[in-house]
Amino acid sequence: MINKLSKILIIVILLSLVLTSFSSAEEPIRWRMQSYAGPALNAHVAANAIKEFNEAANGEMVIEMYSADQLVPHGELFRALQEGTVDAVVSDDDSLAAPVDISIFAAYFPMAARYGLDVNVLWEWYGLNEIWQEAYDEIENVTWLSQGSWDPCNVATTKPVRSLEDLKGLRLYVFPTVGRFLEKFGVVPVVMPYEDVEMALQTGMLDGVCWCAITEDYTVGWADVTDYYLTNPISGGWSGGWFVNTESWEKVPPHLQRLLRLAIEKSHYYRLHWYWWGEAHYRTQGEKLELTTLPPEEYKIIEDAALEFWDEIAKKSERNARVVEILKEYRKIMEEAGPPYRY
Repeated sequence: MINKLSKILIIVILLSLVLTSFSSAEEPIRWRMQSYAGPALNAHVAANAIKEFNEAANGEMVIEMYSADQLVPHGELFRALQEGTVDAVVSDDDSLAAPVDISIFAAYFPMAARYGLDVNVLWEWYGLNEIWQEAYDEIENVTWLSQGSWDPCNVATTKPVRSLEDLKGLRLYVFPTVGRFLEKFGVVPVVMPYEDVEMALQTGMLDGVCWCAITEDYTVGWADVTDYYLTNPISGGWSGGWFVNTESWEKVPPHLQRLLRLAIEKSHYYRLHWYWWGEAHYRTQGEKLELTTLPPEEYKIIEDAALEFWDEIAKKSERNARVVEILKEYRKIMEEAGPPYRY
């Protein structure tokens, strides 16, 4: 009788171990990811790609998507990624305060690109992927996965801008590097939480935004609280990256790593055509913003100042100098190629 009970007990224990192992194997990998963008914009920035990834992962992995400042303040996001508070981040290196010298070229490095496609070409075909990989290999517990383009950088304001003189004294919500550059023209850069911008525009704390182009102005509601849109871009396509916590990344099996990289590429592609559509659509069909334009001779002053700014940044490090040389080479080739690359 004792032997029989012992056998039954052994069988029950073995079954329990098998079921526990099976349950453990079925438990999905769970990540938390935060974006630089608010809820309305994040639907186009990253949430759509992550939704497709979760569906394709078929229960093996689930990424929970959060918008700007939802888990941690944006300025603390890089450290949170290093510490594993979040597992993944999509943002530009500049506003993320990434501790690498080349972070200044992310978001909107003045006049570095004219179109979103320029960003993708610079990283994929002119060596910036390799430089970014080199820089982030020096950072502990953060892995950079990919860089892609967003929209151009224009100015939407509550006051019309028709000359450089009109920029003086404007309090604009901007990315850090753009703010440094526009100070040369009298702009007062303002940094605040993303979700506070609309109220700041309504109350007069801000005179405008130099954060995006017209597609985002309409998408996130800033076109409802501004009146004018300056068609001259301060820079072309925005450059932003996808970053993951290295320890979290190494726990993901190769096939899911590949699946996430494919989702990122899909996201890059989506934004290229979404922004390209929106910039023309809202300029011609949108009725909320009056379009203004700087005279060509004044816009040339901004372009020339940008080239001087490039040379200032090139002096900061050997790696920065390499990036500036690539930008100059690319600019020269695009101008030589002529239409439709440059007019």
